[in-house]
Amino acid sequence: MAQPHTPTPADLQKGAVEAQTVGDERGRTALAVGVVEKIAGMAAREVAGIHALGSGFSRTFGAMRDRVPGSKSSVGRGIKAEVGEKQTAIDIALVVEYGVVIPRLASEVRANIIEAVERMTGLEVVEVNIAVNDVHLPDELDEVEEEESSSSGRRPRVQ
Repeated sequence: MAQPHTPTPADLQKGAVEAQTVGDERGRTALAVGVVEKIAGMAAREVAGIHALGSGFSRTFGAMRDRVPGSKSSVGRGIKAEVGEKQTAIDIALVVEYGVVIPRLASEVRANIIEAVERMTGLEVVEVNIAVNDVHLPDELDEVEEEESSSSGRRPRVQ
């Protein structure tokens, strides 16, 4: 009987640096770093008070990439994960809405990410580091809205 092929990170996702492999008596399961990052991104977005994920540069670059026909939006934008055999550590950059209590929001985001990643991957989350990079004010435009209003030469009619 032929030996089963163990997937490599390249098999799972081009550009994945590391993958987590779990073996049991019936086979192995490999998780790419991007899998953990996407799960963490979705879990963070579920918490009310998050305006965006990522730094200003990554949000601007991502907004331009999202406008290219056929491109996919990056759910893992603003998230970096390190994945080992049994554990993972996650760093996330956030932009919060004005008025939220940041320590409470960070605690909710951290708990939601830990619960989702541990439930879906079986990895132990050893830490979730949160960097709040900006506060979105109610009267501020997003980078995409700013680009659209400046390129059209008009101000938005409704705010």
